[in-house]
Amino acid sequence: MVWLFTAYLNKMDFAKKKAEKDEWFTPKEAIYPILRYLKKNSIIWCPFDTKESNFVKILEAERHIVHATHICNGEDFFNCKIPSECEYIISNPPYSKRNKILKRLFELGKPFAMLMNTNGLFDSDLRWNLFKKNNFTLIYLKGRVNYMEKYGEKQKSSPPFQSAYICSWLSDNQIIFGDNANGGTNFTKSSADDFPYQESLIAINQNQKTIG
Repeated sequence: MVWLFTAYLNKMDFAKKKAEKDEWFTPKEAIYPILRYLKKNSIIWCPFDTKESNFVKILEAERHIVHATHICNGEDFFNCKIPSECEYIISNPPYSKRNKILKRLFELGKPFAMLMNTNGLFDSDLRWNLFKKNNFTLIYLKGRVNYMEKYGEKQKSSPPFQSAYICSWLSDNQIIFGDNANGGTNFTKSSADDFPYQESLIAINQNQKTIG
């Protein structure tokens, strides 16, 4: 029973820190799964990232052209102009503002993928209607993403929530379940064309009436 209590305390510790801080950094392993949905040599906007972001580093390593903007540099997602010829918008946004963020993303009409906490995802009327009325895909990541408070420093406590990429115009399926080849959360990238997450056979076609 001691290990159960310890696990509970770890989750409470992460939740407390999460409430106090709205910017958590994404491990590389959680970024590789989205690469397969992008065209080669694309122009990508990362609106919640600095040059130190793993999103920026990995996307540039894959030979995409990346425009990184961040509020710390005076570049507010809600006010700044979308980069010219942008083809995708990809990031891990602040969860506390996900309603406003999703609303603007759908208004922009560009393909996007936002890594988000899925807790209560459909509880909001605004989000429910956005998902119902727009092209929408959920790409679930197997296991829990171990976000970092600082790059290179993994949290001792695991997050008490599941994560998924909230996407638009990236797939014809509404729900995709990612399967990790290693069966856990320590993903590894084996080659440019072989990513640890593969589309499950369990997928719901966008054309089916799955909501409403």
